[in-house]
Amino acid sequence: MPLSPIEHDLLAPQDWTFPVPIAYGPGRLSEMGTRCAAMGLRNPLIVTDRGSRDLPFIGGLQEVLAGAGLASDVFSGISPNPRDDEIGAGRAMYREGSHDAVIAIGGGSAMDGGKAVCLTAANAIDLWDFDFDKTPPDMTGQPAFPPLITIPTTAGTGAETESTGMVTHVARGMKLCVWHPDLKPALALLDPELTVGLPQTLTAWTGADALTHAIEAYSVPGFNPLCDGLALQALTLIGKHLPTAVAEPDNLVARGGMLAGSCLAGIAFLKGLGLVHAISHMVGAEYDTQHGLTNAVILPLVLRFNLPVLGDKPTRMAEAMGQGALSPDAFAAHVESILDGLNIPRTLTEIGVAEDCATRIAAKSIQDVAATTNPRQATEAEIAGLIDAALRKAR
Repeated sequence: MPLSPIEHDLLAPQDWTFPVPIAYGPGRLSEMGTRCAAMGLRNPLIVTDRGSRDLPFIGGLQEVLAGAGLASDVFSGISPNPRDDEIGAGRAMYREGSHDAVIAIGGGSAMDGGKAVCLTAANAIDLWDFDFDKTPPDMTGQPAFPPLITIPTTAGTGAETESTGMVTHVARGMKLCVWHPDLKPALALLDPELTVGLPQTLTAWTGADALTHAIEAYSVPGFNPLCDGLALQALTLIGKHLPTAVAEPDNLVARGGMLAGSCLAGIAFLKGLGLVHAISHMVGAEYDTQHGLTNAVILPLVLRFNLPVLGDKPTRMAEAMGQGALSPDAFAAHVESILDGLNIPRTLTEIGVAEDCATRIAAKSIQDVAATTNPRQATEAEIAGLIDAALRKAR
């Protein structure tokens, strides 16, 4: 069967300039050497997570850089849920190696870790001074942030176009957001070939993460047509390509559709997120659960909690996903059917979360910035109730 126009586009190089320079297309990792050299770089630090250190794309990236005459080193001391003590080690490696840029490559943890290292690499400012809830540090008289290049190897986190990163504050046992408005990726490189080797489970979990981003971003109240449009287009791509990417892991069109959809959803949630993430962040901080999987378990309960205040948004989301004008309840059921098809567990206990944690996690979740933009404001007791239900039966 011949490719449709959109399928053809997903297999061709595309260059976008919004909201940062984005290079999309299969095989474009091969351009990294010439692109870095054109930026005047000579010795970037590659930041990735422990699980990715020995995967082929790390060696491939270093070979491409070396081919353009660039040195590089790899910092891989990042956990699946990055910790503040790990960021300090990355900063030390950056300085000791006289590096001049950060290339964050991998899944969401690598993106978050790389961005946090970049925030602190060239200055003496404490990581937690970049807490999203605080006034950003005045960088007058400070060295400029190093150039930041992001290369996602999963289609889910959508973290490649912004400086925000989630890091676990070990002393507080909470996952918090760090950022600075002056730090923007100099380049986001989206190469679908890098996602082809992803296991089915991670394809499903990260894909569910992208789905959650799009739903939560579109559900956030307020007038932001840019983010709303991106969220709906993300749902179109994710709804079409996620089942295929899981069922046919080598399908490059589906991999490309998911990588583009994930990126759009990641931009869309600049508008805000909701209780799925507020809860998931704190569950991940305590129990080191995979973020997309945690989101996927929690999503149905929060979606149904929010339905009474969403108006026609569920219908518009269903239409974007090619389902026609479903009722709000039918849309929620459709999302649940997608999660069933991805073999997402039905309880948090199945992914290692303790049965007695609801009250404690709720007390932390209500402090998360994502709780403030949930479309239906919830009390701490209501959040605890959602967590308790997720522990027993989330859908």
